Amino acid sequence: MYYSAIKYHDIANGIGVRTVLFVSGCRNRCKDCFQPETWDFSNGCPFTKEVENEIIESLDSDYVQGLTLLGGDPFEPENQEALRPFVRRVVEKFPQKDIWAYTGYVAERDLVPGGKCHTGDTQELLSDIDVLVDGPFVAEQYDITLKFKGSANQRVLDCKLFAKTGQIVEIM
Repeated sequence: MYYSAIKYHDIANGIGVRTVLFVSGCRNRCKDCFQPETWDFSNGCPFTKEVENEIIESLDSDYVQGLTLLGGDPFEPENQEALRPFVRRVVEKFPQKDIWAYTGYVAERDLVPGGKCHTGDTQELLSDIDVLVDGPFVAEQYDITLKFKGSANQRVLDCKLFAKTGQIVEIM
């Protein structure tokens, strides 16, 4: 997997101060995407153990509330394989921190068995994520007043509940 950027001390992509990993690779290619350079799966740099360790180290500060995954799309099948063990490391080392993820895919359609992005890694990855912002960015539904999402069709979901029961509950 490649990543496009890492932002430390970010306050825009989830509640509180966060470390944000922008993964590379996205097949959704939403019109007016704010980061079209992340569509390319080889954009940026390789996601190595050293990079993982730097992110883990950044989460060690008490004022950092958690980790956010976006991109690109963390739920592209190629990205899930690399993210699943990394996210598990984060959960084990920092059980008090929360994890957010953004995907252009729709949870109950694309991330379930038989869905276009479901892999052997999906369920475990979903179970380690606290908040999932799902749905493609729709330029015609863009609204700057929305919290933690760019267009009105997107949802901010309780991911742990979805992973456990399949139930969709919007939390914001």
